[in-house]
Amino acid sequence: MPETLFVSDLHLSPDRPGTVSLFLDFLATRAPRAQSLYILGDLFDAWIGDDDDSPPAATVCAGLRGLTQAGTACGIMRGNRDFLLGRRFAKDTGCTLLKDPTLIDLGGTPTLLMHGDLLCTDDLAYQRFRRRIRNPLIQRLFLWKSLASRRAIAADYRRKSGTATAAKTESIMDVNADTVAAYLDRYGAQTLIHGHTHRPADHRLDLPGGPATRRVLAEWHPDHGEALVWCDGDWRREAITP
Repeated sequence: MPETLFVSDLHLSPDRPGTVSLFLDFLATRAPRAQSLYILGDLFDAWIGDDDDSPPAATVCAGLRGLTQAGTACGIMRGNRDFLLGRRFAKDTGCTLLKDPTLIDLGGTPTLLMHGDLLCTDDLAYQRFRRRIRNPLIQRLFLWKSLASRRAIAADYRRKSGTATAAKTESIMDVNADTVAAYLDRYGAQTLIHGHTHRPADHRLDLPGGPATRRVLAEWHPDHGEALVWCDGDWRREAITP
């Protein structure tokens, strides 16, 4: 039966060659057996524009292009680290860029796909920052800068982000239950799949509109990753190893 795969939070970068190799092998060997692959954000640890030629962009794009040319559809959602993925990236890879959120029909079940950061509404400082950097004018001004300037800004952002994250409580960086319920109700979904929090689990929800399920995707590491697999109404988590 046709399979659908879901992954997120690979954070591919030159500093994580093991994770890059693991993902490229996944694209070449495991993913082609699926009908569709959904990557729900933070494929890259940083993306400063489609013109960036820094590794591992070229090899990852080539791997994705090989997958889509082989017949597996691939949808990619922008995350909080790679929200500048654009049309050139989509054209080069053959992937479809997804809006956040995106509602799909999965075997008759309305299923909502998100990166997950929109659900963390208790983190007020981050939500303000997100609204600012997602402003099209701010993004256009950033992309007008030289590659060297953008690389320096991105490096500074990662340093500040790490410091800010370390100072926050675990609870404030997790999803807000009321926000989850509101999104499921707004889109009429019975299943929500997201990443971002790095807390893989399956949560059964008893909501006013009926039972629902929230499935959280795992972060990838050099020695292991995980794909959430849907096949003919059944779900399973599949370990991805070298």
